[in-house]
Amino acid sequence: MAKQDRPAPTSTRLRFRGGQGQSLVARLDLPSQGEPVAYALVAHCFTCSKDLKPLVNISRALAGRGIGVFRFDFTGLGESEGDFTDTNFSTTVEDLLAAVDHMRSRMAAPKLLIGHSWGGTAVIRAATEVSEAAGVVTIAAPYDPSHVANVFADTHDEIRQSGAAQVKIAGRTFTISRQFLEDLEGASLRQSLSALNRPLLILHSPQDRVVNIDNAGLIFKAARHPKSFIALDGADHLLLGPEHARYAGELIAQWAQPYL
Repeated sequence: MAKQDRPAPTSTRLRFRGGQGQSLVARLDLPSQGEPVAYALVAHCFTCSKDLKPLVNISRALAGRGIGVFRFDFTGLGESEGDFTDTNFSTTVEDLLAAVDHMRSRMAAPKLLIGHSWGGTAVIRAATEVSEAAGVVTIAAPYDPSHVANVFADTHDEIRQSGAAQVKIAGRTFTISRQFLEDLEGASLRQSLSALNRPLLILHSPQDRVVNIDNAGLIFKAARHPKSFIALDGADHLLLGPEHARYAGELIAQWAQPYL
């Protein structure tokens, strides 16, 4: 069947308990025909959601290749419960591991862990605790989780002195607390990358103006083989061009095939 003639994947909304006990909302995208050959868990970027159009396009591309995709909103974001002010890098990883536990009990543990930007750093940290994961994929991910703090660098002093501050990110207002910054201080990925011990695919655009492509080089250098790096030439950080997101999804599916 030609690619453009493939039936659209099915998508189901569901809930599960996150790492802090809140009810988190997810989407399960499944192939239109037959059982999935494997499942993937997808983590979205900082302050984004599971319904970011590029993530939807990536998920559909994977489902079109027979891979079931579980994508969800982290605590305090999107449709999920909780207060974003109480979250940090550690709670993001806890939410990911809670999603893995839910998948284990309801379908199957994810064979692929895929993360976009902030979500990419989180899946690297979480992967060492997911024995079933056969491969890890990062998309436009920073090498250091603390990179995200650059987005609101001008408010760091206020946050540390007052305990919290209102910051604007992509046109929306969020409250960032002191504990968020403090948690980032010990969030290096160096040890996690060294201990990854599974195939890693790094996707990054040379034109990324949010997370410089040098971050991809640092991740690649720190990780052990087997590892692969593919440049998403012409794409922006969010992969807002639908052709870039679909291309990324097809690349991931092709790369993962030998490991599934």
